[in-house]
Amino acid sequence: MRLAHLLKPMMRFNHSYHWLFLVLLCHGYTISIAQDTIPSSRTKSIFEVLIEKDAAKMTLECDLTSIIEQKKTNQYFPATLRTADGKSYKIEVKPRGKFRRKIAAFPPIKIKFKKKELVAEGLDTLNEIKLVLPCYESEQGDELIVREYLAYRMFESLTVASLRARLIRITIRDTHVEKSKPPMYAILLEDEEELVSRLNGTLNEEYGVPADSLNANQAALAVMFEYMIGNTDWEISMQRNVRLVKAPISGKSLVIPYDFDFSGLVGAPYATPSSETGLKSVKDRFLMSNGINAEHLRRALNTLKANRQTILGWCKSKYLSYDASEEMKLYLRGFFEKMEGNGEMPTLIKMDID
Repeated sequence: MRLAHLLKPMMRFNHSYHWLFLVLLCHGYTISIAQDTIPSSRTKSIFEVLIEKDAAKMTLECDLTSIIEQKKTNQYFPATLRTADGKSYKIEVKPRGKFRRKIAAFPPIKIKFKKKELVAEGLDTLNEIKLVLPCYESEQGDELIVREYLAYRMFESLTVASLRARLIRITIRDTHVEKSKPPMYAILLEDEEELVSRLNGTLNEEYGVPADSLNANQAALAVMFEYMIGNTDWEISMQRNVRLVKAPISGKSLVIPYDFDFSGLVGAPYATPSSETGLKSVKDRFLMSNGINAEHLRRALNTLKANRQTILGWCKSKYLSYDASEEMKLYLRGFFEKMEGNGEMPTLIKMDID
């Protein structure tokens, strides 16, 4: 009893010390990424104006019928974007994307504002924004959009080197038939040009970049984040669903992931795992290390562990049903539980989730 009594304070100390060390380690890890970027001191962009309010209501007036009929075109169509406060912008829109452009009821859209109009309002000339619309015109379509939006916000909460995404509630008025679609959730996504400007870097569009040309901490964080959400629809060297931004200080490329609809966390009905993984379900996880060494991956894992509550907190969204929220939390908890302990990180995680 006396020995146990003496050991209890030591055990408490060791446990506290372990978590202090973990927090300091992750703090230093985050700083090492931040120090590789120089935030630019530019004026506010139209993207930042539009995302000031959470789930802002907007109306897009365009020839939606022609856009859907001509999904493969790169032609811009005239359109008007109206905000809830009555502000109106004359814009141009065109379909974009690859897979979703083929299968979605509403293809993803690129929005282009008139630079003269932005300058007149005292805004930056960054004039392009991406709009991700639901693949299905239904409650399921809304839910999938919100799930993907939350994945973007999870990654953004971990690093400034991330694409900013915000949820909006949009009504599309099809000028071809003079009818409006029911309001739907959609994602306003930061364009690459604005991302590069914000990080004061340059876009690296080379294929086959070697691992030693990457910011190892950021690359490892992207790898472990994709592993956590169960996404295999990405790859660094071929720049599939990632952007590489060359940092101004080190010259190393920051890895910025996007498009999370094929992840197990989102669970889109059309999603399939990469054939190279041998997986049969997107709910299972496969570690795509992309040549990043194990030590950097362990540091990134510690960052995820230290931010566990923040990550899980994003699942509790008022824009998501209770069941969907609980399903997302269950899926993420499965990852954290599997990654407990001091053993080697598993390459494959089979999830006991239907």
